[in-house]
Amino acid sequence: MFIAYAVVAGLLTLVLAASATFTLQRNEAVMASMRKVEVPDSWLPRLATLKAAGAIGLVAGLWVTPLGVAAAIGVTLYFIGAVISHLRVKDFELAPAAVLALVAAAALALRVAA
Repeated sequence: MFIAYAVVAGLLTLVLAASATFTLQRNEAVMASMRKVEVPDSWLPRLATLKAAGAIGLVAGLWVTPLGVAAAIGVTLYFIGAVISHLRVKDFELAPAAVLALVAAAALALRVAA
């Protein structure tokens, strides 16, 4: 189970790091999505920081189990919040957020099982 966690956490970490970077750079695709769900521009640095912290926590979780569990919980809740944000404004292009929520939940389950 540990190897499975390492693979899932590694892939999720890459996605989170890229997403945090694109959010901080105010990439047009990210900005368009944020505008759709009515996220204020002032929240972008905080959201990017949460993604980066989740990525760091998932990697640290390879050595410190409670940290990996906490990071996976946080990332799962982050993307559940993203799904809810899409649904709140009736934007049904929520597949990326939903998939990432499921991947984060898988990382959580694998870290607990390892």
